[in-house]
Amino acid sequence: MTAPLRLSVVVASHDRPRALRRCLIGLHQLAYREVELVVVADAAGRGAIADLPFDERVIVLDQAEPNLSRARNAGASAAGGDIIAFIDDDAVPEPTWALALAGAFADPDLAAATGPVLGRNGISLQWGRMGVDACGRDLRLDGGKPPAGAALKLHGTNMAIRRAALQAAGGFDAAFGFYLDDTDLALRLWQGGVRTAYLPGAVVHHSFAASPRRRADRAPLSLFDIGASSAVFLRKHAPDDLEDMLGRLRRDQTDRLKGLGRRGRLTGDRITSLLAGLDDGIAAGRERPFGARAEIAPPVPFRPVRDAPPPAMTMRAGWTWQAGRLRRDRVGDNPFSLFLFEPTPRKHKVVFTEDGIWEQRGGLYGPSRRDQPRLQPWRFGSRVAAEVARVAALRGLTATGDDPGRAW
Repeated sequence: MTAPLRLSVVVASHDRPRALRRCLIGLHQLAYREVELVVVADAAGRGAIADLPFDERVIVLDQAEPNLSRARNAGASAAGGDIIAFIDDDAVPEPTWALALAGAFADPDLAAATGPVLGRNGISLQWGRMGVDACGRDLRLDGGKPPAGAALKLHGTNMAIRRAALQAAGGFDAAFGFYLDDTDLALRLWQGGVRTAYLPGAVVHHSFAASPRRRADRAPLSLFDIGASSAVFLRKHAPDDLEDMLGRLRRDQTDRLKGLGRRGRLTGDRITSLLAGLDDGIAAGRERPFGARAEIAPPVPFRPVRDAPPPAMTMRAGWTWQAGRLRRDRVGDNPFSLFLFEPTPRKHKVVFTEDGIWEQRGGLYGPSRRDQPRLQPWRFGSRVAAEVARVAALRGLTATGDDPGRAW
């Protein structure tokens, strides 16, 4: 009998302690036993997770400087798993994420994989199946393979790599302190001829939390790293297109900032300052050394975060004004989904709360998927069943009955 694959999940975190804590709570609910958690965080992040009930089973490393590539390499070297997965600190996986990854990597020829990333409303697709070319341009793939000269894009907040493949590729290039680090790795893996895959069932929710580089409304605070990493990437992968693509980058960023200005999110002076920072980053990236290999250490003893998978997820559904009572039906910190409705056509939203609850809110008559009609003619019981069916494969849920507020 083949032993189950061991999955090490690496989370790098800097300046986002609350997001990191929520991420780890979500990872602790993964419906797979062979999961190890490795955190590379600053002092604030390490402090935020120190009182989690499973903190002694998390491998924690210090992130002395905010360099995402170095943090990921350090996490991979401290991991004991056969497969090393990466997720951002402002993201949370669906409970079946690890199962989907383990199932795919049972194929020994698979070197790396990625999957869907859902956006802030927890329902709409933020990033799906995509390719990327040597200029770093995203290519939409409608179910097909990347065209000639392009690789399958690995989404940094939802990717997994076989340890041997990461070592052979030389790890993450620390010249990319932030931005394009995952894209650079995807191209190097493709150039090495290994097989990568897109897994529709390996789903991650990404919230785009505020950081030193952007506000909570996604307005940028700095474009330096985007400029620097873009210049490094183009020098490395498309030197003949360097000037044309850097010019395009500046035009695209100028248009983006002006759009934010028209929506009242940025002032004219702030736009000028941000573009100056972009130019400074480009200048730095023109000179920055790149290509140094990172040695990923041999695996250490594997330390699963749980002795067994968590209990099966339970759920409740009711009206929004019943939320407090329904939340109290949760047993301890066990996996729990809550569906809350109001008698309106409000659009639905799904969040993973800081208490570790999957919570969906919206109008009984409102759409969940954004491609649905604005007004939905539902009865309560049938609406609950429809929404449970929408996420059942990801969370292992079933529903019957039609009594508002009952335990489904």
